[in-house]
Amino acid sequence: MQSGNRPARSRGFTYVAMLLAVAAIGVGLAATGLVWSHASQREKERELLFVGDQIRQAIERFYERSPGVKRYPKSLDELVSDARFPSPERHLRRIYADPMTGKADWVLMDAPAGGIMGVHSKSDATPIRNAAFALRNAGFQDAKTYQDWVFFHDTQPASTPAATPAATPPSASSPNPRSAAEPAAVQGPAAAPGTAAAARAARR
Repeated sequence: MQSGNRPARSRGFTYVAMLLAVAAIGVGLAATGLVWSHASQREKERELLFVGDQIRQAIERFYERSPGVKRYPKSLDELVSDARFPSPERHLRRIYADPMTGKADWVLMDAPAGGIMGVHSKSDATPIRNAAFALRNAGFQDAKTYQDWVFFHDTQPASTPAATPAATPPSASSPNPRSAAEPAAVQGPAAAPGTAAAARAARR
C-alpha cells in the first residue's frame, strides 16, 4: 500500500515544484518589466529635457533677433521658418514631438504682450527625476507632474533676483494653458516681460 502511494506523492511534489517555479518566473518577469519601464521613463525624461531646452533656445533666438521691436513667435511654426527676414531663418530644425506623449501636442505658454514664451508637456505622469537639474531648470525640482517642467524664455537679466534659478516657473495647473492647436488667448494686463510674475500672469 505504501509503495503504491509513492508515485502519486512524487507527482504531487513535482506539481508543487512546477507551481513554485512558475511563480518565481512571474516575479522575475514583473521585476524585469518594472526595471525596463523605469529605464524607458528615464530615457524619455532626458529627451524631454533636451527637446524642451531646444524649443526654449529657439524662442530666445526668435525674440532676441527680432528686427525692430522684440516679440515672441505667434506659433511654433515661426520657429522653424522665421519670415521676418529676406531669407527665412530657422531657429528650430523641426517641431519636435513631446517624448512623454509621442505627439507634438505641447501646451503653449502665452507671453503677457502676446506670442508664445514657453511650452510644457501635457503628461500628468509623476517624474522619476526630482533633483540635480541644470540651473535653468532648477524650478523642476520636486515637480508633481511633467506639466510642471515648463520651458520658457526669461528676458530678465540673469543678475536680477527675478531671474535667479530660484524663480518659480508658472504652475501647469493655472486655468489658461492652451495646446499648440489652439489660438492665443486675449491678453490681460501685462507684467514686466521675463519676470517670474510675468510668467505666472501669462498663464492666468
